[in-house]
Amino acid sequence: MVKLSFGWVVVLSAAVAACGSGDDGRDLTDANTDFQTTLIEQLIDAQSGDVIEIPAGVYSFDRSLSLTVDGVTIRGAGMDETILSFANQTSGAEGLLVTASNFTIEDIAIEDTRGDALKVNEGENIIIRRVRTEWTNGPDSDNGAYGIYPVQTTNTLIEGAVAIGASDAGIYVGQSRNVIVRDSRAEFNVAGIEIENTIDADVYNNVATNNTGGILVFNMPNLPQPGYGTRVYDNDVFDNNTNNFGHPGTPVASVPAGSGVVINSNDQVEIFNNDIRDHRTANVIISSVHSTGYSGIGTQDNFDPYPETILITGNTFGEGGGNPDNVELQALRVMMFGLTGNIPDVLWDGFENADLHENGTMPEQFRICLDNGDAQMLNVDGPNSYSNPHIVEDTACSHERRAEVVLPF
Repeated sequence: MVKLSFGWVVVLSAAVAACGSGDDGRDLTDANTDFQTTLIEQLIDAQSGDVIEIPAGVYSFDRSLSLTVDGVTIRGAGMDETILSFANQTSGAEGLLVTASNFTIEDIAIEDTRGDALKVNEGENIIIRRVRTEWTNGPDSDNGAYGIYPVQTTNTLIEGAVAIGASDAGIYVGQSRNVIVRDSRAEFNVAGIEIENTIDADVYNNVATNNTGGILVFNMPNLPQPGYGTRVYDNDVFDNNTNNFGHPGTPVASVPAGSGVVINSNDQVEIFNNDIRDHRTANVIISSVHSTGYSGIGTQDNFDPYPETILITGNTFGEGGGNPDNVELQALRVMMFGLTGNIPDVLWDGFENADLHENGTMPEQFRICLDNGDAQMLNVDGPNSYSNPHIVEDTACSHERRAEVVLPF
C-alpha cells in the first residue's frame, strides 16, 4: 500500500488476480478463495479516502460483499477486464451492498448474482461509472431483480454503465433526489432504465434496446416519497420487444413487450429529442396505476395515481404499434386502424383526476401535452371500461420547462 494525500490506495496483487483467470478462459473454482477473503477484509477495514483497486481478472465469490464506510472508491481495470463473478454464490441477497456516502465505483463488472448486482442504499454523492452488471445466461425470471440499484440516495450519477439481463430493471433509481443517468446502455432486461418515486432526474444520451420496456418513469404507492420532475431526452430507444420475464405481481410484470417509454402515475415528466422506434405495442405509453393490474400493493391517502403535467415534444418516432402484446389492444388496433394499421405513437389509458377538472376538462397545467409533429395520442378510455377509444384531438399545449439537474461534484 502507498500512502497518498487523499487516502490509502489498496492494490490487490497481480498474483491474486491471476488465480481468477487463465489462458483457457474463466476459472471459477475454489482457487479464488484467497482473493474473496482479501477483498472482504479490505472492505471491512476501509477508511474514508481509501481507493481499492482490483486488477484485471475474473474473480469468483460465493457470498455477498458489503461496504459501510463513507468516502471509499472501488476501481477496476475496465468493465470487461475486472469481473466479479457470483455464479457460485450460495449466501447473501446482493453482489455488492453499499450503505455509505461519497462512494465511487468504476471500471468493473458484476456478473450472475443471486439477487441484485449492485445496491447502494441511503447514501449521498454516489458515482457509478463504467460499471457493467450482467446475467450471462440471458433473459430469465430466475435472474436477480436489479442490476444497478441506488435507492433512497441524494446526488447520484450513473454514467457509461451497462446493464443486461435483470428480471426487473437493469438500471433502477428509486426514492431518490437529484439524479443523472447518462451515456449508458440497458439491454435484455424487463425494464431497461427505470426512475421510480424519484424527485429531479435527468436521463439522457442512453441506449435502451431489447428490453421489454425501454425507459420507465414510475410512481408507486406505499413508499416514503412520491416522485416527479424527470426529463428523458436525447436517448436512443428502439426494439424493446423482449417478452416480459418479470415475476408475476411485480410492477414491471404488467409492462407489455414492445414498450418504448412508459410513464406511470408520475408528474412533471418531459420526453424530448429522443429517437424512439420499432416497438410492437407503442412507442410511448402513459398510464395510471388503475390500469396496470399490480397485485399485492395497497393504497395510501396521499398517493396520486394519475400522470399529470406531461410534455412530449421534439422526438423522432419510427415504426410502432403494429403488433401489440395484448389481445384487447390487438383487437382495438384492427377495429380502429385496419389489418395493417398501427397503434399511434402515444398510448394513454385515459385515467385522470376528475377533481381537477374545470368545466369538465383538465386545466392546461395538468394536461398531457403532445406537440410532436404528426404524432397522435390514442385514449383507450379505461375509466369507462374501454368503451369509447378515440384519438385525442387537442394535444398541442406546453408546460414550463424544467431546469437541468446539477450535481455537486
